[in-house]
Amino acid sequence: MTISPVSAQRMISSLTFASCFIYAPGGACVKSARSRFLCSRLKAGDAGVILKYAQLVRHHARGCSALAGFFDSSDLLIPVPGSGPQDPAIRCVASLIAEALVREGLGSAHWQCIRRVQPVRKSATSTPRERPTAERHFESLAVEITEFAGDATRMTLVDDVVTRGRTLLAAATRLRDAFPNARIQGFALLRTLGFAPCVDRLWDPCIGEITWRRGDARRNP
Repeated sequence: MTISPVSAQRMISSLTFASCFIYAPGGACVKSARSRFLCSRLKAGDAGVILKYAQLVRHHARGCSALAGFFDSSDLLIPVPGSGPQDPAIRCVASLIAEALVREGLGSAHWQCIRRVQPVRKSATSTPRERPTAERHFESLAVEITEFAGDATRMTLVDDVVTRGRTLLAAATRLRDAFPNARIQGFALLRTLGFAPCVDRLWDPCIGEITWRRGDARRNP
């Protein structure tokens, strides 16, 4: 599929995001291995793991940590869909995380309004050259507005893992088009450190920024 340059021109310039855990897919140390185990349990939709970490996020979001003030109980939590079109009745991992965060009081509701209308390659099983661009994600996503929108003035996109931030930036652009007056931010439970040979901790909450620069998404940190 040829990507229209219009999608690149429409991409939002930046997105504030928060993340809690480090994921080191290439690390050789014990903590790197633990990060991969955590990621595998999330990808498997392990309800116990998701609930445990949602409770940990809530504890730190309400304390004096890097996450303090990021979540608001009025936020609509919007899960980012998986790599392919899916039955709306089937909850993806991001949807399970969003539901758990709402149960912990970190949002007003979970609203599955973004869907994947065309499949994209899974980043986890693709080489760097094969991974979908932000524009490809944008073209493959659509916002489906139903009668339920609640108070659509504060929205937090929810995903399990953020790497460069292409998916979050594309999804945020779609939301911006549908809700131009909303405040939109992103959250991913894990953030990837792709080239880290070793990490000294897994829990490392942060609030950062994903920016659109030189035709690609850039994540910091």
